[in-house]
Amino acid sequence: APELKTFREMSFLSFSQVIIERYDKEKFLPPLDKTKFLVPHELTMTQFNRMALLPSQAFYLLINNSGLASMSLTMAQVYKEHQDEDGFVYMTYASQEMFGSS
Repeated sequence: APELKTFREMSFLSFSQVIIERYDKEKFLPPLDKTKFLVPHELTMTQFNRMALLPSQAFYLLINNSGLASMSLTMAQVYKEHQDEDGFVYMTYASQEMFGSS
């Protein structure tokens, strides 16, 4: 028989826990008002970027300070591949200027 879950446990099953921080050398994009997000698993990276960050500005979103995720991936796919031991996925945002200029 499947294990019964509490409502609290079930409410987290369909969400990814994400922490987004500004790249430490970022000069163009402002800090976010909040950094912790519960993101629905079915959301794509493109939809998440529009929701969480500044839709009018171009930026990169790095996962675990290592690389860019495909914008077509769902948050469930990103979470499965990149979640930390503490259950969060860590992302860092930076403007194109930070990576595109010398």
